Amino acid sequence: MTNLISAEGLKKLCEEYDYLWKVERPKVVAGVSDAAAEGDRSENAEYIYGKKRLREIDRQLKHLGSRLKVLKAASAPPHPTTASFGCWVTYEEESGEERCYQLVGPDEFDVSIGRISIDSPVGQALLHKKVDDEVTVRKPGGDMLVTITAISATRSAS
Repeated sequence: MTNLISAEGLKKLCEEYDYLWKVERPKVVAGVSDAAAEGDRSENAEYIYGKKRLREIDRQLKHLGSRLKVLKAASAPPHPTTASFGCWVTYEEESGEERCYQLVGPDEFDVSIGRISIDSPVGQALLHKKVDDEVTVRKPGGDMLVTITAISATRSAS
């Protein structure tokens, strides 16, 4: 798994960790404590749910903590000539449909906003390619040939 992340993505992960540790976890611990004080824990739904939620929070804190230790903030080069981390890559499919994605790390991908992981099959296929390169993207439904039409540091320049 790639350990690169944008400065913005790193900030979001740090904020999520801080929120879980300083706000959400203490609130759940207090709720569990209050529920436990009510007596019989075996049939106390608030206690059971609270303990389950606390395990989920602790699992997420452990995951975030281990990722934050190894992540390195990186940014796209100001004038990229090849597809690399942080770049926006626009390509045209054989059907003529054009797509534009930013190549990001696995901790911040979100296809719905145009961010794909450099570890994904599409990201791997695009990485280190140049404008006008024809690239074969391996997909579950079969291979797809695309042509890179633009590479830029920002989305608007595509």
